[in-house]
Amino acid sequence: MVAKKAAFGGYSICFKGCEDSVESVFGSTKIAPSEMTKRIWAYVKKNKLAGK
Repeated sequence: MVAKKAAFGGYSICFKGCEDSVESVFGSTKIAPSEMTKRIWAYVKKNKLAGK
């Protein structure tokens, strides 16, 4: 049996207590999935939501 790789590169992310809307994180225009990923990680890092 092969060990499964942890999601998000081993980071655990907790959005509990965050009151920002999806629009405030992504903006109101259409964006590509790759840009969504970049903005999510920028938000996580800015608000210190990730832990190992």
